[in-house]
Amino acid sequence: MSNPTHDFIQQTIKDHPIVLFMKGTGQFPQCGFSGKAIQLLKSCGATKVATVNVLEDDEIRQGIKTFSQWPTIPQLYIQGEFIGGSDIMNEMYESGELQTLVAEAMKATDA
Repeated sequence: MSNPTHDFIQQTIKDHPIVLFMKGTGQFPQCGFSGKAIQLLKSCGATKVATVNVLEDDEIRQGIKTFSQWPTIPQLYIQGEFIGGSDIMNEMYESGELQTLVAEAMKATDA
């Protein structure tokens, strides 16, 4: 049985090397955690980030939580892999791991 929300999420993650499910947009985040997540990605040099505003569609807002089995938003996916929310992104940024993942994803888009 096909679930259109699940299919949309899966296709979005497949089609884009860096995807952030967030509240608001990259230009206008609508919560502090989403704003922090965008700032971290920009600090890592991410120029091609697909964002999905979960406030526009309640099915996606709930569906992403089920899809990832993660209760909070924002949620970051890099090259199809679930990374986590803004706290995990911050820890990975401080260790340098996030910069490496973003650089690899950006290289993949240029290839």
